[in-house]
Amino acid sequence: MRKLNTLIRPEGSLEILSKLEVAKLLDTSESGLHEIYRCCSLAVLNSGGNEDDSRAVLERFKDFDIRVLQQERGIQLDVINAPERAFVDGIMIRGIREHLFAVLRDIVYTSTEIVANPAFDLSRPEDITSAVFHILRNAAALKANEPPNLVVCWGGHSISSEEYQYTKVLGYELGLRGMDICTGCGPGAMKGPMKGATIAHAKQRVTDARYVGLTEPGIIAAEPPNPIVNELVILPDIEKRLEAFVRLGHGIVVFPGGAGTAEEILYLLGILLHPENKYLPFPLIFTGPAASADYFQRIDAFLAAIIGPQVRQHYRIIVDNPPEVARVMKDGLEAVRHFRKQHQDAYFFNWLLKIDKNFQLPFAPTHANMAGLELRRDQPAHQLAAQLRRAFSGIVAGNVKADGIRAIEEFGPFQLSGEAAVLRPLDELLAAFAAQGRMKLPGSHYEPCYRLGGAPAA
Repeated sequence: MRKLNTLIRPEGSLEILSKLEVAKLLDTSESGLHEIYRCCSLAVLNSGGNEDDSRAVLERFKDFDIRVLQQERGIQLDVINAPERAFVDGIMIRGIREHLFAVLRDIVYTSTEIVANPAFDLSRPEDITSAVFHILRNAAALKANEPPNLVVCWGGHSISSEEYQYTKVLGYELGLRGMDICTGCGPGAMKGPMKGATIAHAKQRVTDARYVGLTEPGIIAAEPPNPIVNELVILPDIEKRLEAFVRLGHGIVVFPGGAGTAEEILYLLGILLHPENKYLPFPLIFTGPAASADYFQRIDAFLAAIIGPQVRQHYRIIVDNPPEVARVMKDGLEAVRHFRKQHQDAYFFNWLLKIDKNFQLPFAPTHANMAGLELRRDQPAHQLAAQLRRAFSGIVAGNVKADGIRAIEEFGPFQLSGEAAVLRPLDELLAAFAAQGRMKLPGSHYEPCYRLGGAPAA
């Protein structure tokens, strides 16, 4: 692939930066922002790539760079050795250009207005929620005076063609009913619903449809933003990204996926299982084509075996029926609207949702932290879900994130220990994911990055 150079200016956002902000973006030291800014920018420019190994992407484009130039009329970006796929006839694609400035906006804002701001104590739950709110508001993702209609779609980047087609059909059905789409912004089940919704929105003459993509620096290179996303927001870590999904979205559809999708499921169910959220409506539907029925049976059996059968009251499984999923979701959103109106909660941000601190504090997937997870059933259901969520988060890191891959190469697989009644179903589920090719993109060899109870996982 050829690599191109270009100079671009922002259009309508962040035309001006302070000298301090520019200095941080150019600072290549550990305390500087240059490397994180460079990596996120490369991911955006590599949209359409078919790799899910972030380290391999960074290695292939190791000569890529992006520099902020401070000029009298504002700033320019000097883009050096960028992937050719980001251009048409030597001119950068407009959507990619917009995403590039979304990266700049979010990296600068998070660094200067959140992390360096003494008003935010990011060890306190209320301040973490406030930080998520401010990042979303700065990105203009919070829309006042609009009824609940944003549906979050979760699912894997490594799915079959049949499953991908199903996500498009469901996106179409959601779009016909006026619902907007929010995903993790990458390929596969994150792209399909948006693609289907674009056709439906066009048929319904919806001219202001939203296709929101939420990501974070650790995953963006492995799951670069798909070209349909028209609102890209980069949260600082996976925990704030997940909180943004459940605070911003009004209902969630889950398609088949792998470890990352299991992490998302456990995150939301752990929140909904908290006693303070007992009566709060949050529609959650698991769905896929008929061929994926076994996948959801395994997820359902895993959740019931480890957390308990009471977990089933928080979700519905609807297989091979996109219109029914869309109708059920539409009814669920009406229940959300009624509840929030009755309790005077904002439509655009779910303030009433109680999120336990264990779901908010960033989890570093080191070997010591993974070995220290408490995978046992003698604890409240929402706390066990938090521990399991962290286990899957570590597996995602070992599969596709650069730091996680390096840690596995240096120290070997993560070791997970705990109660046999937890480890056995976990082992069976992960083995099924691997056998079905859900851990890596098709054609990629998968070597498990974990061991359970001292024995090889697969």
